[in-house]
Amino acid sequence: MDFRTIVTIDNPGFLIEPLEPMLFVGSCFADSIGHRFEEEHFPVTVNPFGVMYNPASVLHTVQRCEVVPRIVFLTLGTNHVYRLKTTGEIVDNCQKRPQSLFQEEELSVDDCADYLRQTVDILQGRNADVRVVVTVSPIRYRKYGYHGSQLSKATLLLAIRQLMAAASCVDYFPAYEIVLDELRDYRFYQPDMLHPSPQTVDFIWERFADVYFSPRTKQFIRDWQPVKDALRHRPFHPESDDYQRFLAQAKEKEENLLRAYI
Repeated sequence: MDFRTIVTIDNPGFLIEPLEPMLFVGSCFADSIGHRFEEEHFPVTVNPFGVMYNPASVLHTVQRCEVVPRIVFLTLGTNHVYRLKTTGEIVDNCQKRPQSLFQEEELSVDDCADYLRQTVDILQGRNADVRVVVTVSPIRYRKYGYHGSQLSKATLLLAIRQLMAAASCVDYFPAYEIVLDELRDYRFYQPDMLHPSPQTVDFIWERFADVYFSPRTKQFIRDWQPVKDALRHRPFHPESDDYQRFLAQAKEKEENLLRAYI
């Protein structure tokens, strides 16, 4: 018997190679996955202008970010935005200013799709070979109410469907569905019962790697693991000659490994 529902992940039509540069823009879930790539020695850029939750703010980051690698991840958290009343502009960060200065709004499906299309157009204009992976953050927003949070996620999912129909370079990775439908248990959350636990992030990473990583990338991850473990080792006597020799050997292995895969 199978005691969980397995989420199917579609073939993306491309594979990620070892040490490939990537850009992550979006919610704090983008931070979590982006930093997981950093641990595996990928040269990634993660939210260069801060965490962005909605499609408009994701667009603002891409507009300001000049370098576009082949692989870009966009992680959407909500369709809620805040406008500065005096100018009408959507702000990405309220910067702890009084709430009375802002007006909260919900973007429609069409609004979200339009911001996402603009984002992809910019990325394609800067790199014709770009592949954009879009995800929806599995983190619920308690402040909207749980029904309101679900409506927000549904709006994003419908907007992504519109985007994928219009742009062939876009793929959807079902992180939201994996957490809600495949894991589906509070033990996979942090104590606030809203944010995924480190174990959950690792599981999503494994599901992603299984589909998106090339065979060479999977081999690099296996080769890197013992070296990474050695470099993370924290001895009782870090100043000892034995540990210094151990550390020098680990760093030499790291350099040799990187040269082999560049």
